[in-house]
Amino acid sequence: MKIRIGVGTGGVGVDEESIGVIAEGLVELGFDSLWLSEVLTMPGIDPIVGLSWAAALAPTLKLGTTMLLPGRNVIRLAKAMATLDRLSRGRLLLTFVPGIARGPERDAIGVEVARRAEVMDDMLGVLRRLWAGEEVTHHGPAGDFEAVSVRPLPAQSPLEAWSGGMVRSSLERCGRYYDGWLPSLCSPAEAVAGRAVVDAAAAEAGRQISPEHFGMSIGYALEPLDDRAMAAMAARARGRDMAELVPVGLPALRDLLGRFIDVGFSKFVVRPMAPPSDWRGGLEQLAEAVLDLQT
Repeated sequence: MKIRIGVGTGGVGVDEESIGVIAEGLVELGFDSLWLSEVLTMPGIDPIVGLSWAAALAPTLKLGTTMLLPGRNVIRLAKAMATLDRLSRGRLLLTFVPGIARGPERDAIGVEVARRAEVMDDMLGVLRRLWAGEEVTHHGPAGDFEAVSVRPLPAQSPLEAWSGGMVRSSLERCGRYYDGWLPSLCSPAEAVAGRAVVDAAAAEAGRQISPEHFGMSIGYALEPLDDRAMAAMAARARGRDMAELVPVGLPALRDLLGRFIDVGFSKFVVRPMAPPSDWRGGLEQLAEAVLDLQT
């Protein structure tokens, strides 16, 4: 089992200067990948643009994004992702998510929450056909096209798509349609139970997800969260033990990573809950604490 550790900027956002420091630091220190999340109404670099910039700055770094799928034009997205994967020589990692279902983000996405899962399933099928070089003539709920194809094709064949989510419907959808699972805010025990649902749904659909394709996105804090942040996280935790979900301090992060590894998870994105005052120094401390777990 290949253990890989990437670093995400999460909700802290990065600017035009720090993105270069982060990308170059990740390569020099030996991390696997850079991850940019997409939340339309929060500060932060657009993932497609940001990863394109990082691809040029760090020619060996893998490029990951937790990207909103609903609300996008499927043809434009197919071409943009294929182009980025081609120009980066196959370094793109994709995890698709439905997006936040509350606050201003709910309306900004442009697709009703109740319809997002259906839209994602439909779009994923079209994306896969386009990335395989096929022509697409029909796209169901999002409209009809005439003999549309995209070029260039991705360097990776196939270009894989993972999903996240912990509710049972998301787990089953992951098993039926996606190539891997990258959830967040769950304990090792919950991850094991979720993986069982994913694997069962995949088997029922006549497919199998590689044992190497189960990972975890982990937000961590260097100091105890303030009252506001704690309240926000507690609302999402719904009574679960926060120490199981958000490690405080690098030793706690390392311990949690080890526990996930022990139950068969191998791909990780670790995300600081607050931006370090010095990104390079923060990455060096992170590397010293956890990078020897990577194989």
